[in-house]
Amino acid sequence: MMFVANDPDAEPYSADEDNIAEWGAEVGARGVWVDGSRLRPIEDATTVRMRDGERVVTEGPANAETAQIAGFDILECTDLAEAIEVASKHPMARFGRIELRAYWPFE
Repeated sequence: MMFVANDPDAEPYSADEDNIAEWGAEVGARGVWVDGSRLRPIEDATTVRMRDGERVVTEGPANAETAQIAGFDILECTDLAEAIEVASKHPMARFGRIELRAYWPFE
C-alpha cells in the first residue's frame, strides 16, 4: 500500500511539474498498479472511536499534527526495492511524502 501524504517541508507544489499522468501510465504499463485514488481534504474527515463502550464521532482527522494522507495507491510489486523505485517516481515524492507498507494478512 502506498500512502500519498502532504508535507509542509517539501518543495512547493507546481502544477506544471506534476507528472501524475505519466506516472500512472508507467505503473499501469508495468502491471504493478492495482487501484488508487485521491482522498477528500482533512476538513471532510470523520473520526470514530469507542471509549468506555460508547461510540465517539468527531469531525476532522484522527491526528491533525501529522502529515495528512491525500491519497493512496495499491501496488503489486515483486519486492520492497521495486515499490521504492515506483514510489520515487510519483510526483508527491517531491511535493509531499510517500509511505509504503506491505499488507499484513490475517491468518
